[in-house]
Amino acid sequence: MKRLTYLASILAMTLSVMSCTGKSAKNAGTADTGQTSDSLPTVYYIKDINPDNLIKVYKSLGREASGKKVAVKISTGESMKSHQLDPALIKPFINLVDGTIVECNTAYNGNRSNTADHLRAAEEHGYTAIAPVDIMDADGDTTLVITNGKQIDRDIVGKHLMDYDFMVVLSHFKGHQMGGFGGALKNLSIGVASADGKAYIHSAGKVSDPSILWENIAEQDDFLEAMADACKGVIDHFGKDNMLYINVANNLSVDCDCNGNPEAPQMADLGILASTDPVALDRASVDMVVNSPDEGKSHLIERINARHGTHTIDAAEALGLGSQKYKLVTLE
Repeated sequence: MKRLTYLASILAMTLSVMSCTGKSAKNAGTADTGQTSDSLPTVYYIKDINPDNLIKVYKSLGREASGKKVAVKISTGESMKSHQLDPALIKPFINLVDGTIVECNTAYNGNRSNTADHLRAAEEHGYTAIAPVDIMDADGDTTLVITNGKQIDRDIVGKHLMDYDFMVVLSHFKGHQMGGFGGALKNLSIGVASADGKAYIHSAGKVSDPSILWENIAEQDDFLEAMADACKGVIDHFGKDNMLYINVANNLSVDCDCNGNPEAPQMADLGILASTDPVALDRASVDMVVNSPDEGKSHLIERINARHGTHTIDAAEALGLGSQKYKLVTLE
């Protein structure tokens, strides 16, 4: 029945546009929710992708990444063919916030499935040259309690997560083979989970052993809801005021940076988006793909739809992690 429901939802699914563009968003609120433009979360957008503009969108948020130790969660990428963020793009920003690049090992056998190989990949991809790199499950993992989750009641994360006071979720927004798309919510859930935790999310709580994960993959919507649950665990741990989120929408392949041989992007880069609300940020990023005049967007949209990808956003909103209605402010 779940599969029939899932297939029906794909056929019926349309990606609605819930944003306004430009420097103001006068009509972003809706009468049925009682929300007004002023009460909606703001997503800041700038078109040109360069180090100065990355810092500009960060400063526009009005929330300083501060604390004894700031974690900057990125994907270090599976291979030299993957489309992970350019170290030269993110170096000035990471230096500004005095951040440590954080990652966790993968649940599949690849170039980042153990700490030694993962650090080697991070070095080859240029990250160790720009900032300290911490593989957070190098010394094992720990558990975050998830209250009122849809699928899982705990999030298994890298033990070193406890060393940090503030987290910047700096994501490469693109497609994803299993989740439909990867942005802030995917980076926050799968990305922060240890190898065992990744297995736990992908199986929606059935197993926490990567060696038997692929025989225990969850139903698609259950997996997507487990990702949202895991986001809640991390956000509740840090507190909403101790986190911020940036999506760099470039190299828009249908495949994730965890794919060592991804498809080439079919559409042009969109820009940099940032928010203190991860739900609004991912919704705005998807909306920007849908609204793009670029005909190449059809490939990415098909991937998102085929995996029911926006269900993760729906689940995260239902858990109280943010709003799909937002105000989009374009920076010059």
